Amino acid sequence: MNINLSIDVIEKDNQTELIVTGEIDAFTAPLLKEKLLPATAKESEKIIVNLQDVAYMDSTGLGVFISALKSTKEHGSTLTLVNLQERVHRLFKITSLDSIIAIDTTVRGGE
Repeated sequence: MNINLSIDVIEKDNQTELIVTGEIDAFTAPLLKEKLLPATAKESEKIIVNLQDVAYMDSTGLGVFISALKSTKEHGSTLTLVNLQERVHRLFKITSLDSIIAIDTTVRGGE
């Protein structure tokens, strides 16, 4: 099985940035969850997920972000998604998750 996902985690002060590259699907979502959820459990942590190099995400990926959002509510941390490509951003819009998950409005990748 070829897992087409890499995640760099940069921790500084009360901020954790995840730079995600590849595709988020049923095979790779567990890796994203494993890297993302511990950061959301830190009180007052600001989590930024950079999705600039994610061209594809399915509903499994959405599930990871919903879990992360619930965890931030429980622990008083915040979650922001940044640099979404249009295709990925559309998934959040179609499901109305863009109304509950903070998404930087800078959308990359054209129309």
